[in-house]
Amino acid sequence: MRKKISTTIYVTPEQADKLKLLHERTKVPVAVYIREGIDLVLRHYAHLLPGQLALVDTATPAESPRPPEVEARSASPSAAPPASAAAAGGKK
Repeated sequence: MRKKISTTIYVTPEQADKLKLLHERTKVPVAVYIREGIDLVLRHYAHLLPGQLALVDTATPAESPRPPEVEARSASPSAAPPASAAAAGGKK
């Protein structure tokens, strides 16, 4: 287990009540839920935090070889769309 740093936070009475109820029902400490909430916020705003630059541009996916069945379908314009596309109304 990693070392934790103590801090003080202020929550609304409604937040405290809901966290207490959640703890009573799950037996998971409130602190665990607070740390999970912080992790969610940090993940959401990760693009604003400094970090290591990627070696590969992740904005555009790298060209990867296509599976043979996809190549065969795309080569034939009269081929029916894959079952998954048909089930989704033909939308991707």
